[in-house]
Amino acid sequence: MATASSGSARKAKRRAARPRVSVLRIGHRPGRDPRLTTHLALAARALGAERMYLHPPDPSVEESLRRVASKWGGRFEVVPAANWRAVVREHAGGVVHLTMYGLELARLVPRLRRASSLLFVVGGAKVPSDLYRIADYNVAVGDQPHSEVAALAVALERVRGLPVRGGRAGAQLQIVPSARGKKVRVRPGSPP
Repeated sequence: MATASSGSARKAKRRAARPRVSVLRIGHRPGRDPRLTTHLALAARALGAERMYLHPPDPSVEESLRRVASKWGGRFEVVPAANWRAVVREHAGGVVHLTMYGLELARLVPRLRRASSLLFVVGGAKVPSDLYRIADYNVAVGDQPHSEVAALAVALERVRGLPVRGGRAGAQLQIVPSARGKKVRVRPGSPP
């Protein structure tokens, strides 16, 4: 008979075995897309990605995410990418292009979960056609029009699972679960 501690050990092992994830946002249009790209980065960060490469670079998005990480803790970086093809070429792991025209995510989840490292590529308004050839997987989360934020969130949740609640290292702020209203705990000694 399994004990509670052996069940906890199995859960910890499954969490530890999740692939490391980075995201590459290509086709960002500085001045036109900062809100959407920021939401993409927030979803990536919240669901366990370590970084987002941004092509073309946009210092305003980088600064916005730096402020989020300083308040809410954890490690997440926005890395400027002048050449998205170099990011794909240099990634030591699977490259997953999220597109409505790809293979069903559900069929690929077991394989993606076994990877040690994944780079999820999320396009903007116009995706270069060679991305379909150089990606290891062209993956669809559904067959209806949807946003890239939704596609990334669904893919990360299916591949990595939901993150453990409880705050992150270095957080100044932490959500306190509440049925009504907003409750935020401020770590003692944090700036107002």
